[in-house]
This record gives sequence, structure tokens and C-alpha cells, in this order.
Amino acid sequence: MKNRAIYCLNNISPVGTAHFREGYTLVDTIEPAAGVLVRSADMKEMTFPEGLRAIARAGAGVNNIPLDRCAEAGIVVFNTPGANANSVKELVLAGLLMASRGIVDGNRWVRDNAGAEGIAKAAEKAKKAFAGHEVKGKVLGVIGLGAIGVLVANAAVDLGMEVWGYDPYLSVRSAWNLSSAVRYAPTAEAVLAKADYLTLHVPATPATKGMIGADAIAKMKDGARVLNFARDSLVDDAAMAEALKSGKLAVYVTDFPNEAVVQMDKAIVLPHIGASTEEAEDNCAVMAVQELQDYLDNGNITHSVNFPDLNAGVCQTAARVAILHRNVPNMLSQITAFFGNHGLNIENLANKSRDAYAYTLLDLDQPMPQDTVERLREIDGVLRVRRVQG
Repeated sequence: MKNRAIYCLNNISPVGTAHFREGYTLVDTIEPAAGVLVRSADMKEMTFPEGLRAIARAGAGVNNIPLDRCAEAGIVVFNTPGANANSVKELVLAGLLMASRGIVDGNRWVRDNAGAEGIAKAAEKAKKAFAGHEVKGKVLGVIGLGAIGVLVANAAVDLGMEVWGYDPYLSVRSAWNLSSAVRYAPTAEAVLAKADYLTLHVPATPATKGMIGADAIAKMKDGARVLNFARDSLVDDAAMAEALKSGKLAVYVTDFPNEAVVQMDKAIVLPHIGASTEEAEDNCAVMAVQELQDYLDNGNITHSVNFPDLNAGVCQTAARVAILHRNVPNMLSQITAFFGNHGLNIENLANKSRDAYAYTLLDLDQPMPQDTVERLREIDGVLRVRRVQG
């Protein structure tokens, strides 16, 4: 197999990079790289070298990567959904308890009075202000039942909560993993109306921006508590500040500090640590490395965010050719005709499309000359041709 150069834009866990096979080398600049590993570094204004074929984000969010520009350049972008799910789930549960009990204010009181004489007796008098509520028997609304939302919902069931979930795009895998005790709501509004606690687990999109705004809050119970460990843009900060000030909502717990939320009374704000456990960073790095290596070595795509997933296994024939192209009529027939016209027999073919883009993998019974690869690129709509093997 070919040697590959990989550039790390952020510090990537060595537990992950250790999974690269022999022949892969970590390099100090992007120019010679076939692949990039990244976490949070902003790539939107970066210039990509001609030889860059893939970017793997060690995490779920990809708003730091120019997805459309990468697609047009034939650069496949991967993410690692679910790799940090347990880490985020555990912090959501901590947020749930912080929202319920006076843990944060109680700790602050103890610290502020640490030098007081008779602190133990004073604490006994003060503690009633931090008593709070148990979560057992309360209603948790979960909007978004992906990898994290399912784990949160199931854990809340184990805590004795009544759990209602909503996700219009619920996958078969999530449905299988979801506890039978979780009740499925027909609409997001139904969840809002029932929830004593609301937790959000949806991606940041134009459709979800500000989804918890004045109208949504008006539909919620008085004194409800909102947890946001997904994306800060999901909550309208002005509406949340007003709801907390008026008492409509009791507490807002968020993992996304900004100028607005840090000024809100009754907001518990954490420094974006949901996926920052050592285990989560290791898991994300391992998955990112495996996705990147399988694509570069075998042409297989798993968890891409700008091209369709497609897995043809390990090539067992003389050659494999990977073609990234636009999803337009007659493209596949043009490709197969090209191989026939050049006397190349296709033993296996796999093709998948998603939105504007498509991907085709072809296994041949003889090597494909480089000059033939170059001519294949001349077909209108072909974005990139890669001779994976042979």
C-alpha cells in the first residue's frame, strides 16, 4: 500500500494516531498531506493543496470546515458521530442535577463563608436556601434522539424520570437503542408542554437556530428548566434572559458561554467541556483515524458529511478506482461507457448518491494506466478520480 502523509491541525490523541498503519507519517505542514485530522481549528479560510483528499474531524460538529468548497474540490470530510456521546451524556446528567439542587449556589456560599467562625452551624441555617428538588418522578423532555439523546433518555429512565422524546428523523439504530419506557411525542410542542426539564440534542442548522425562543418558551410549564449541551445557537439568548428574569423558567444550564449568557441570573454556564474528557478525545481520534485510513487505503467512505457513505470492503481484484462526481443524470452510464471504450472490464461496481454529489467505486480485473485516469477526469461533472489500487 502507498505511504501517506497526515497533517494534524490540532493536538490529536496519540491513542488515535497510533492506529495508523506502517507507512503513514504525521507531517508539520499541510502541503504534502493526503489527509488532515482536525478538532476545533477554523479551516474556512484555508487554502487546500492539490493532493489533499480527505479531512477527518475528531468530533461531531463540522461548522469549522468549508463543506461545499471541499466537495467541489473532491475532498471528503468525515466526522465521528457517537464517539463522544457518553462523555456528553454524563455532563448532561450532572447539569440535570445542578438544575434541580442548589449545588452551584451552595458551593458558592460555602466558599464565600469559608473563613467564618462556626461555619458548620452557619451552614445548617443556610442550607434550606439550597434544598432544591429530586428529579425522580419529574418529566424530562428530550428533543433530538441521536447518539447522545438516546443515552440521556435511557439514563433518565433509570433515574426514575418520566421521559418524552421527539425526533422527526429518528434512525432505526436509535429506535432500537431507545428504552421502551421512553414515550415518543408526536411534535416538539408536545414535549415543550409536558417537560419539567428540557434537554436539547439536535444539530445547528438554519431550521434549528433559535428554536427555543419566546414562542417555544411560552408553551412550556412555569418554572421549567432548560439544558443545552448541543449548540448555543439553538437558544434565543434574549428570550431566555427574559424568561429567567420573569420567573417563567427557573434555570438555564448551558455548555456554551458567550457575552449574553454569562450575564443571566439563574444561568449555570460551563466552559464547553461536554466532550472534553480524556476518553472522549481518545474515542474521537480513533474513529477519525480509522475513517481516514479506510478511505485513503480502500476508497471506503464512512460518516462523511459532504459525500454519501459507501463501503466496498477491501479490493480483491487487480485495481480499484474511486470517482467523486456530481449527482446528475447519465453520469454513471458515461463512466461505465468510458471503461468499456478503453478495454477495461469492470468486475464490481458500487454507486451511491446524496443531494448534489455522488460516489462510484469500481474494481477492475487489470491495472488502470495513469493516462486513462487523466482522461476520465475530463468527463463533465467528475470532481476527482483516484486510483486506489493498481
